[in-house]
Amino acid sequence: MSDIPTRDAAVHMTNYRRMPVTIVRGEGSRVWDTEGREYLDFIQGVAVNSLGHANPGLADVIAKQAHTLMATSNLFYTEERTRLAELLVANSVLDRVFFCNSGAEAVEGAIKIARKWGIQNREGAYEIISTHNSFHGRTLAAVAATGTPHYREPFGPPMPGFVFVDYNDVEQIKAATTPRTCAVLLEPIQGEGGVNVPDADYLKRVRAWCDEQGILLILDEVQTGVGRTGTMWAYEQAGIEPDIMTSAKGLGGGMPIGAVLAKEAYAVFEPGDHGSTFGGNSLAVAAGAYVITQMIDGGVIANAMARGDQLARRLAALEDVSPLVGGQRGAGLLRGLELTADVAPEVVARSLERGLILNPVRPNVVRFMPPLTVTAEEIDRAVEIVGGVVRDLAAERAAAR
Repeated sequence: MSDIPTRDAAVHMTNYRRMPVTIVRGEGSRVWDTEGREYLDFIQGVAVNSLGHANPGLADVIAKQAHTLMATSNLFYTEERTRLAELLVANSVLDRVFFCNSGAEAVEGAIKIARKWGIQNREGAYEIISTHNSFHGRTLAAVAATGTPHYREPFGPPMPGFVFVDYNDVEQIKAATTPRTCAVLLEPIQGEGGVNVPDADYLKRVRAWCDEQGILLILDEVQTGVGRTGTMWAYEQAGIEPDIMTSAKGLGGGMPIGAVLAKEAYAVFEPGDHGSTFGGNSLAVAAGAYVITQMIDGGVIANAMARGDQLARRLAALEDVSPLVGGQRGAGLLRGLELTADVAPEVVARSLERGLILNPVRPNVVRFMPPLTVTAEEIDRAVEIVGGVVRDLAAERAAAR
């Protein structure tokens, strides 16, 4: 088993930069590698394992469902699919749901809904305003909507119909709006872009502009939704309602699932417009229903808010520990540690050596995405580890001058 990296390199395409660790087992906030070494996992599948690794209740639901019914296609009704859709509608401001398998697929669905609505209701309007530094997925339409050039440019001319403006700048959205505009697509917090948090009134002002112009507001809550920011959806903290919303990542607690939600007036899909062979399969939606009920009835969202506040305080205090720390930002349990130099990869590598798994989301930003079930003790331990790393690294850099 220890030869897995060599075997992997011989057969896989080289589009992932893997850490030098082979994980064999997980439990809650922790994982173990082939050598039996334990790590605190503050990536959790990139915000996927909302209930942590190998959650017993979720595992039981998946096992029971696997022994009962896994997939029927969308040619038939199933109780499991209907139940999760009902839970999502009851716990959001949206009215209709389409299930798929990932965040990129959810964004694809949202784009198609908005474009069809614009063609039908705004005299053929099809353009969507997105933002620089955004990330909406890697399929061709989703990456065309992504405001990060190095994701878009290697694949030839991108799908037309996307206009990019600076994040957190409402005036640029206003200037970019034309009769061709059908929607604005935003992340409430830019996750892959560096955990970028907009001004408190940004989403409200965008919402007001969309209302004034009669265009749609699409919120990409693939990373921020399902309790990650301390409420079920990040839009709740902004005091607004989206017209269309995407969800994935934490929705399945580790199972692959995505969803597009829309208000009744904008749910324009008709038979044949869109589909998914695996979308809404009984195994994934049963997992999703368990996750949502745990968010609400199991106290998971409350824990995410409390532990998020704790993580924010502890990370902010690291400014007094090391001159390499410039602050922290985020919401709930989606946090970025801002560094004063481009040493995020080094901080992550050294943290890994000390038993903590983190993500260098930008050269000067380290991202924290623990499970929403993380404990206070685990938060303290993680910050102690990264605090020791930035303190030692700053001392080494000072000595080398």
